[in-house]
Amino acid sequence: MKFLILITTLTLLFSGCGSSKKMVVAEKKALPVWYMNPPISNASDLYAVGEGQSREGAISDALSMMASTLSVSISSDFNSKSVVKEGRVNSSQATYINKVQSRVEKIRISNYELQHSQSIGYKKYIVLVKSNKQKLFSSMKQELDQKFYLIDERKKSLINLNAIKKASKYRIFVDELSSVENSLIVMHVLNNSFNGQEYLEKSQAVESEFQTILSNLTFSISSNDVASNLKSTISKGLSANKLRLKNSSGRNHFNIHLNSHINRANSYGFTLARSSIDITIKDYRGSVIGSNKLNIVGQSTSGFAQARENVAYKLNEMIKKDGISKVIGLKI
Repeated sequence: MKFLILITTLTLLFSGCGSSKKMVVAEKKALPVWYMNPPISNASDLYAVGEGQSREGAISDALSMMASTLSVSISSDFNSKSVVKEGRVNSSQATYINKVQSRVEKIRISNYELQHSQSIGYKKYIVLVKSNKQKLFSSMKQELDQKFYLIDERKKSLINLNAIKKASKYRIFVDELSSVENSLIVMHVLNNSFNGQEYLEKSQAVESEFQTILSNLTFSISSNDVASNLKSTISKGLSANKLRLKNSSGRNHFNIHLNSHINRANSYGFTLARSSIDITIKDYRGSVIGSNKLNIVGQSTSGFAQARENVAYKLNEMIKKDGISKVIGLKI
């Protein structure tokens, strides 16, 4: 009996090894005709294909492609989708030029139809989208009208704000309108009888109002003795952003006060200046409207005075990298 049990066990063991599972390799799906040879855009409709890790991503890719075809008049540095051979199976390759892509991202196509959608592998989707030119033009015009209307409404709430806060709000308006010129070009492509001069003038008016607010701002800089060598650095940062330095008073004048404490130390042959800098901005009434605290370690092999100057140098590099507004803690 023991011998029979042993034989049976060995037989089952070897038969189990012999029937191990084979790895199944999924064959790539052939791309459909509507993707390989999509409909050609015509006088009334636009077509574009896209791909992505999700259906939403593929749609976004297709809409970017569609917007790019409308932006050809802006720049010719755009490479469209090309089809390459990969063995017996077709695959697609998308190439974008950053200069055009950055402009494309500012154009939002919200009026479109999803014609086809298909999964062609793990996290791989392809789509075909269509957009009627007239409907797209109407939707873009409606969005522009809405944008300017909302900005006009938000302006009404700025009357009682100080000049700094007003400038900060206007900078947001200017950023929101940065894509207007590009949108107008696209809208003209969709409807060549369209004249966007009115919108362009409205956008330029907002920019002009913003620059007027900035030009009326004045700043003065004060400090304790330890921070006196940092005043010129802050002054240079303000001037680089076209902000005026002037000993003045009134609603449009602001004072930046620097208060620094420095501890001296030595490490591996270097003299260190461990600096703690408090920055406070006050309006004409003495109310604090912005502040920041910086910890900068200056170093030198030539002594403490040079280590202190290294603090000023590092502060200057910080302003170049992050901008004067962020460094002093004030949104302008």
